[in-house]
Amino acid sequence: MRILLKILFFPITLILTVLILFFDFICLLSTAVLSILSFVVFMIALGTIFILRETPEGIKIIVLAYLISPYGIPMFAAWLIAKIEGLNDLLKSI
Repeated sequence: MRILLKILFFPITLILTVLILFFDFICLLSTAVLSILSFVVFMIALGTIFILRETPEGIKIIVLAYLISPYGIPMFAAWLIAKIEGLNDLLKSI
């Protein structure tokens, strides 16, 4: 019975393994690009606060910079990839 389940789950684990590798690569590239973009947006926010004297707009831009920083959306994507990887490991251990 266990061998039958392994044969049944093999295509699923193969697809999940390829998807995890692809999404890890995309997450790595997007984190690098978004880190640079986050720095630029943060500098624009500081300019908005100190030069234009529009503090509420500057705070909104700082929140946007935080969301695209490596601690915002890319961290959520990495967490999601880790959960899918856990599911893949669970299927492989059967």
